[in-house]
Amino acid sequence: MVAVPATRRERLRDATLAEIKATARRQLVANGAEALSLRGVAREMGMTAPALYRYVDSRDDLLVAVVADLYDEVTAALREAVDALPPEAIGPRLVAASSRLREWAREHRTEFGLLFGSPPPGFAVPAQGPAHEASRRFGLVFADLFAQLWRERPFPHAPVEDLDPRLARQLEAYAESLGSPLPPGAIAVFLECWVRLYGLVCMEVFGHLRFALDDAEPMFTDMLRTNARALGFDPDEV
Repeated sequence: MVAVPATRRERLRDATLAEIKATARRQLVANGAEALSLRGVAREMGMTAPALYRYVDSRDDLLVAVVADLYDEVTAALREAVDALPPEAIGPRLVAASSRLREWAREHRTEFGLLFGSPPPGFAVPAQGPAHEASRRFGLVFADLFAQLWRERPFPHAPVEDLDPRLARQLEAYAESLGSPLPPGAIAVFLECWVRLYGLVCMEVFGHLRFALDDAEPMFTDMLRTNARALGFDPDEV
C-alpha cells in the first residue's frame, strides 16, 4: 500500500505538537514536573491557553506525551549502542546497553527521574496508551538481549522446583507477558541483574551514593562484572 502524504495542515499540527512537547520538557528540566502547567507552556510559545487545548487535553495528557517521547529517546540510545556491535557479541552488547543507560541517566537526570523515580503528585502513567507502549519497547531492549543470550548459551539458573511457588507464578506470568522463552529461574536471574543495574544507576543519579562515593564508575564496572558472571559470560568482556 502506498503511503498517503500528510497534508500541510497535518504537518503544521505535528510540528506544533512537537514544539509543545519540547517546551514542556525544557520547563520540566528547569522547574520540575510539579511546576509544569499548560498556561506556562502556552506563554513561552506565544499561544493562548485555549489554543493549546486544541493539541492536548490537560497537563497530565501533555506529561504522558512527554514520557512516551522520553522512553523512545532512551530506547533509541540503547539500540544505537547495541547495534554498533556485532550481533554475535551478546556479552558486549548487554554491557553496551547497560552503560548507555547510565550515560543517558547522568546526562538527563530530571528526565530520568520522571521515568524511573517518583512521579509528580497526582500523576500516573496510564496502564494503556502511548507511554505504556513506549515503556514496553524500552524493557524489550534488555529482554531481547537476555532471550538471545539464553538461546545461544543458556546461563545457570535455579530449577523451578527450587523457587518459592509464589515467586515462580509471578515469573511465569511476567515471561508470558513478554513473550519470553526463558523459564522462571532464568527470568529470576534477568530480574536480579536488572535490579543491580537499575538500583545502582538510580542511587547515583539521585545522589544517594555521595555519603560514600565521589566517583561511582568503579562500582558500576564491578556491578557489570557481577552481572556477567551471573549470566555465564566472561567478565573480561566488560
